[in-house]
Amino acid sequence: MGVRAQTPRVPRKKKAAAPTRTSPRVRDDLISKAEKSQPKHANTLVNASPKAPPLDSNGQFDPTRHPPSLMTVGQLGKLMTALIREGYEIIGPTARDGAITYECVKSIADLPAGWTDEQEPGRYRLKKRDDQSLFGYSLGAQSWKKHLHAAEVRLWAAEKQNGSFRILNNEPDAASPKAFLGVRACELAAIAKQDRVLLGDKFRDPIYASRRENVFIIAVQCTQSAATCFCGSVGSGPKVAGGFDLLLTELIDTDNHRFLVEAGSARGAQLLSPLEAAPAAGSDMQAAELAIACAAQQQRQIDTQGLKEFLYENFENPEWDKLAARCLSCANCTMACPTCFCTTVEDVTDITAQHAERWRRWDSCFTLNFSYIHGGSIRSSGKSRYRQWLTHKLAAWADQFGESGCVGCGRCITWCPAGIDITEEIRAMREGVKRADS
Repeated sequence: MGVRAQTPRVPRKKKAAAPTRTSPRVRDDLISKAEKSQPKHANTLVNASPKAPPLDSNGQFDPTRHPPSLMTVGQLGKLMTALIREGYEIIGPTARDGAITYECVKSIADLPAGWTDEQEPGRYRLKKRDDQSLFGYSLGAQSWKKHLHAAEVRLWAAEKQNGSFRILNNEPDAASPKAFLGVRACELAAIAKQDRVLLGDKFRDPIYASRRENVFIIAVQCTQSAATCFCGSVGSGPKVAGGFDLLLTELIDTDNHRFLVEAGSARGAQLLSPLEAAPAAGSDMQAAELAIACAAQQQRQIDTQGLKEFLYENFENPEWDKLAARCLSCANCTMACPTCFCTTVEDVTDITAQHAERWRRWDSCFTLNFSYIHGGSIRSSGKSRYRQWLTHKLAAWADQFGESGCVGCGRCITWCPAGIDITEEIRAMREGVKRADS
């Protein structure tokens, strides 16, 4: 069996939520590990040796001792070159097939200069901007999940020899170091949630761990929000607060295109140092704060006050039937969601029946077989499957992991072909209960 999300329970007496772990957060552990083992590649960034990053009295990186600086577009290109020399594969935004996707990029020319996105329920379009902003969009169509928690992974292979199957040497190839360029605040929150599920729970996923521990993160502040964003109301954005190696804020006007850059780790500071970025002026800091404030003006919100208890108490709310009448059970929302983690396992053989493989693939609670047990599926209706997904995401996740499973990126709204908006559905459900009680 694959990984499965916890099934929400029928309403019962309220009890305290499961306590969160008191061990250090997995994200901090990973960053600490990375800082203690600096890149092993022999190549240097430039001919001159990089300056040592500022440390506190305990030898830990202190971001307050590394003030923000200004970087030009050309210097960003040099940073990308330096990362490649250090052995990193850069994954960043690029315009492809009518969308912003996170793929391998090697230079500034690969970035989506002059493009932005328009997102509405059930609609996604790219359009040209009036400038050459490199990060002038809100979110990529897909999340970083596909590069960490891959959509499909071969677990093992076997061959038939002398009448019996022999398991082959199935040691996975070492994951190459990757640099994520352009990670938004809600996406950092999503990565942290998957860290909690796949690294910090009882069973650690070694495949995810091997991909995750070698990631260098260059975050980018949001300076605009899509119509489907609601990260502000779930506390995951739009301002980046931590979890990065370098943080960029893009500032662009008629005659000056630059980036405010901040280091968030020792390895980030070491990569930044040889670029000799100029110190940031007060006016640049103010311009960055103003740009981030624009992204905080979001059209959609979700009321999270008492939401877990509300959903548990409304398993038979009539709004579920209305949702079911519109939902196609296509699973787009779970595939686009940056935090959904469920998988299934499939065994396949070749046509000669001499070679067999076991694969792990993404699964969705919207598929009929997801809840199959002996005798059939226990969630045979679209209503029960949608209720499972939404109630787990916004309620049962907190019982499992101590927090909500939603980061407010809005991808489930954008990529729903029926245009279902979970913020509107929660609002309608709450308003319906109020009317019934009045």
